[in-house]
Amino acid sequence: MKITYVAAVVAALMASSASAETIGASMQSFDNNFQTLLREGLQARAGEVKSGIQVEDAQTDISKQINQVNNFIAVGVDAIVLTLADPSAAKGLSEAASKANIPLVYLNLEPGNLAQLPEKQAYVGSKETDSGRLAAGAACDLLKEKNKEASARVYVLMGDLAHQASRDRTSSFKDALLAGDCKGVTFADEQSAAWQRTNAMDLTTNWITAGDPIDVLFANNDEMALGAIQALKASGVSMDDVIVIGIDATQDALAAMAAGDLDATVFQNAKAQSAAAVDAAVALVQGKPVEKQVMVPFELVTPKNMNEYAKRN
Repeated sequence: MKITYVAAVVAALMASSASAETIGASMQSFDNNFQTLLREGLQARAGEVKSGIQVEDAQTDISKQINQVNNFIAVGVDAIVLTLADPSAAKGLSEAASKANIPLVYLNLEPGNLAQLPEKQAYVGSKETDSGRLAAGAACDLLKEKNKEASARVYVLMGDLAHQASRDRTSSFKDALLAGDCKGVTFADEQSAAWQRTNAMDLTTNWITAGDPIDVLFANNDEMALGAIQALKASGVSMDDVIVIGIDATQDALAAMAAGDLDATVFQNAKAQSAAAVDAAVALVQGKPVEKQVMVPFELVTPKNMNEYAKRN
């Protein structure tokens, strides 16, 4: 299966984007900061290519999302874009859209049926294992500065366990950290906080209460990293003693980095993902070829280069 990187796709589709397609979009949750960035990106790109777009909030409820997709089909939208509430439901959603002959683009969260996507369907996202690898490299560099590369205790805050992104980010982080100069670290615990700041704050508080040192805390997204930071500070832990790393490079995360609380994050390009999803949907409606996977690269963000990302998410 081919994987196309986003720059080539966007360039190829820009010329065919003067259209009037109607897109129905169902988002995993409006309450999630990164999903909000994706939603805003979809609306902005749809406006640029003069396509109508109707965006619905699935509220992390797959039953609600299925109903939204069925409604889109019933009213006859030209294309559908989804950030999945449950990746395992993708097969049924793909079948429904395919039966109605409506193009479907999965955005950001990898569908469970990625290897069997029907015609006129595609996935736009980022290679999740790259994000974990970049985060691990940053963590190891910081541990070496503290001379803790052989003794650190590492904790991981995972996203929703149903999401491939959560599993890939965690496994690639662990594999990369243990494969290099920091192979002597100990992974003390990993728990799911389901992408949520408050859940991460509660879990981190539990870890602090247990009394064991926390040297590194890697969160599968910035929201959970921020929850961990809140818990550490509320418990009187010095942020100089803990390395905290997230993923997404949201504005809140960059503010925490500027304050000296967040050590690194990995930029996930919401605007590029959203633009590529709209462009793919438009191209599929117009009968033009689109690769099954369109991937947007991750980029490491540290205090040294954070200003470059101030307005990118």
